[in-house]
Amino acid sequence: MTTSCYCVAMKDGQTVAGSGATAGEQGFPGRVRSRPGTPYGAVDLGTNNCRLLVAVPEGSGFRVIDSFSRIVRLGQGLQEHGHLSGASIDRTIAALRVCAGKLRRHRVRHLRCVATEACRRADNAGEFLRRVRAATGLDLEIITADEEARLSFLGCAPILDRRDGHALIFDIGGGSTELTWARVFADGAMQILDTVSLPLGVVTMSERFAAAAIDEAALKAMEEEARQRVAAFFRRNGINDADAAKVQLLGSSGTVTTVAGYYLNLPRYDRARVDNMVMDRDTLLATVDELCSIGLAARERHPCIGRNRADLVVAGCAILRAIVRSGDFRRLRIADRGLREGLLYEMMGYRDMAPGKVSAHG
Repeated sequence: MTTSCYCVAMKDGQTVAGSGATAGEQGFPGRVRSRPGTPYGAVDLGTNNCRLLVAVPEGSGFRVIDSFSRIVRLGQGLQEHGHLSGASIDRTIAALRVCAGKLRRHRVRHLRCVATEACRRADNAGEFLRRVRAATGLDLEIITADEEARLSFLGCAPILDRRDGHALIFDIGGGSTELTWARVFADGAMQILDTVSLPLGVVTMSERFAAAAIDEAALKAMEEEARQRVAAFFRRNGINDADAAKVQLLGSSGTVTTVAGYYLNLPRYDRARVDNMVMDRDTLLATVDELCSIGLAARERHPCIGRNRADLVVAGCAILRAIVRSGDFRRLRIADRGLREGLLYEMMGYRDMAPGKVSAHG
């Protein structure tokens, strides 16, 4: 069994990483409505990754008692063929068997297992879900893009500053990128105003542009495509008309955590160092440019990138640059959290939390 140390505390209205919270606790304004000690499980199957969290309610949030993450590339080849390949399914079922074993070991009874963009798009998704059920006993639920964005926002909400203004939250996934535009109130309440799921992901973009050996021209082409799609969401919500000083930008994805780990030059990835860190705009963009320029072999050797991400992170960086350059954002808060945490918060009864209530679409 592994115990993840997720430390978040609130101090003077600001979210401070690694300070004043019980090791393993994720804090959220409001009351825990579940019985302490009861294990909850959340499985997030994306286009690229299979992730699991097992946690118990504790204090103002929860304590993670086990976790799992594996790159499975479920959506590999999906854009070209329209279905999940046999090899991708086999890799994914092998990872889900590990998840099922951990859930049985902890006797988890409160469980939600969700699948996202790859399964939304695949013409053989139903067959895949039946195979997963037969092989692992897990019932995967294909959620909508709006539901994915809402749950990811709920998972990240604890580290947003409690100050009057707006927040733009994005999650660069394997097959899509979700954007959420939200209102943040000084009393801690939050309101989701709009969400969108863009057909831009690190797997799909990498396959289209052969991003393992990308040159600057192709990188700019990827960024321009992403910028045009992002711009429509910005115009619809008047994001660039909002007071820039009152707009928070938060990124939740493997791309932004990889960029942060690379910038910190960590000898190995350390979630405690990355989650909730802030990078100013110029530093972020310079780091992204450097990461893209060092070449595939150097990215493979870097301990915070490695072979599994080296060919995908460039496409993620193109999408990241498009988002950051589309607005007058001063800094980016990086979240190593999201959908799984949102699933746990909701199962534990935080839908009616006070004062930090999150409401959706008005």
